[in-house]
Amino acid sequence: MDGAFVVDFAGYEKCVQLENETTVVVLGPHAGGRILSYTLNGKESLFRNASQDGWVSSADTDPVNVSAGRFDIGPEHTIPKHPNLWRGPWQIEITGPRQARMTSVKDDATGVQLTRDFILDETGSHLSITQTIHNISNEIKHWCHWSRTLAQGHGICLIPLTPNSRFPNNYVMYGPGSVINFRPNDPNLRTRDGFLEIIGPPEHAKLGMDSHAGWFAYLMRNDVLFVKRYKTYPDRAYNEMAALTISIWYKDNEVCELEPIGPKENIAPGQSSSFTEDWWLLPYDFPSEGINVDLNAVTELVQNNAKQNP
Repeated sequence: MDGAFVVDFAGYEKCVQLENETTVVVLGPHAGGRILSYTLNGKESLFRNASQDGWVSSADTDPVNVSAGRFDIGPEHTIPKHPNLWRGPWQIEITGPRQARMTSVKDDATGVQLTRDFILDETGSHLSITQTIHNISNEIKHWCHWSRTLAQGHGICLIPLTPNSRFPNNYVMYGPGSVINFRPNDPNLRTRDGFLEIIGPPEHAKLGMDSHAGWFAYLMRNDVLFVKRYKTYPDRAYNEMAALTISIWYKDNEVCELEPIGPKENIAPGQSSSFTEDWWLLPYDFPSEGINVDLNAVTELVQNNAKQNP
């Protein structure tokens, strides 16, 4: 199939690679249905823990917190544990030119089965990912989409703000422990020209936002801007603890987790609900001095080069 073929990668056999002239995406179904690699002109955007290469879940292996391009369902603190979805084996198939689908097992813990559809554009870095939650139980399920992408660390996160945030400082900070601090004051987070910027590791790694701009960007030190677009729903309920539309987990200088969160879905038995993220990798120079990014230039770059297909 054009731009889609089977490869071995990172210790795994029978991955699927989607590619065009500039962009390569490697999908691994072996441990959680992940994106193992997403590169622009050879520059990697994802953080993959090489010590986990080839790891698969079994009765003889200790659980690991799998890395790279992860996806999940939530809400985090009330959904049952679901290791079969999170790190168990999935099925994978090539579905068209630069297209593939991964399908989970039927999970009794959550009452759902998941599919993830991936489409890479013929040119450029645009990657569309749609996760569909299929209710296989006999009762309504109230889950949500939860992206958990691990990107390269020590970058700058840029989140466009929207009016009337519920949070006094436009974000909340989780911790210490189970505390959610709704009025944090961290020197590595600042509001400037309509953006919330995360310029370094915060005191506590997990952060949450309620922006409805429908996109954010993460500038990495390899001069690549990782952009995510997704729909938000201001008139719907979000069922994470602080009703978040975005969570960012910025751990020291090693990794930054980029997490769009979908609204609460009320999925009847036999019905399904889907949520789509659109990703791009765009060339953009990391500041050579200081930490000030030209926010107008980033906005223009995103508006001109990170558009969903009609």
